Amino acid sequence: MNLSITVILILVTSAISIYAFQQPELLNRLLFHPYSIRRRNEWYRFVSSGFVHGSWIHLLFNMFTFYWFGEAVERYVLKPLFGQELGAILFIALFVVGIIIAHISTYIKYKDAPHYRSLGASGGVSAVVFCSIMFYPVNDLCLYGLLCIPGFILGPLYLIYSYYQGKRGADNINHEAHLFGALFGIVFAIVVDPRVIGRFVDQVSTYQLPF
Repeated sequence: MNLSITVILILVTSAISIYAFQQPELLNRLLFHPYSIRRRNEWYRFVSSGFVHGSWIHLLFNMFTFYWFGEAVERYVLKPLFGQELGAILFIALFVVGIIIAHISTYIKYKDAPHYRSLGASGGVSAVVFCSIMFYPVNDLCLYGLLCIPGFILGPLYLIYSYYQGKRGADNINHEAHLFGALFGIVFAIVVDPRVIGRFVDQVSTYQLPF
């Protein structure tokens, strides 16, 4: 049975997250803790924090989203462009580097705050989602399976929302990780296939509202 890289990453992330649910000490060693990174040089947390989650809902939402967008980017974008092996490597890089990039601003902001902690694959997932939007901008993204909006419309709204929520800091969600993960996904798409810009413009300019 040939599993896609998307499914393999979901299985690995889910296994580590579920095991860490039962092992608080392990969870604390893996999550993103800027203070420990700076004081103890625990730089691995930039990556390991993307493979643990705070709750079942957190895990399921991230993995569900990652599955739908990851399969599209892996199977229909990267592998056709670069072949099976290099396409797989680039997809892993998109996810993992997305997690790392998403945490940089958080690290700078909270490196002297021992109380701050963050975890989850959201940065990597956001990178994959926005890479997908660059290649398929007029495809609908559905909120809770009810409200469906084309990616080129919902994407900017999501970026604006993440920016302002990150500035407010009114909840326990790392909105800045979502924002910078998403921006990395856009840059990644342009770097691996610069033609995506022209195709994006063409698709959006010819899009017709369904009413």
